[in-house]
Amino acid sequence: MMTTLNELAYTRSGDKGDISNIGIMAFGPAEYEALRTWVTPERLRSFFAGVVLGPIEVYELPRIQSLQVVLHDALGGGATQTLRFDETGKSMAALMSRMEIPTALLTNGVTG
Repeated sequence: MMTTLNELAYTRSGDKGDISNIGIMAFGPAEYEALRTWVTPERLRSFFAGVVLGPIEVYELPRIQSLQVVLHDALGGGATQTLRFDETGKSMAALMSRMEIPTALLTNGVTG
C-alpha cells in the first residue's frame, strides 16, 4: 500500500534565482524516519523528471524532524527570466506533496 507525502508532513517551497527549495516537516518520529529513508535525490530526480534539470540535494534536520530539498536549475532561469507560470516555484511543495510513499515504511519501522 502507498500513502502520499502530504499524509506524513507539512511542505513549503521557496526560491533563490533558479533554485527551488522545499522544506518538509514530518508530523512525528515515525513519519520522519519514513521520509528520511524514501526521499532521496535519485527518487526526486525521477519524480521531477523534465522539471528539474540540475543537481538535487536532500539535507536531514533530525532535531526538528525535517528535510530540506534543494533543486538546482528548477525554475527556468528564475523569477525575472522564466516564462513559466509559477516563476518562483511556490507550487513545487504542492507537487511534491503528492509523492507516493510505501506505508510499510511506517508500519514496519525504519532503521537508518
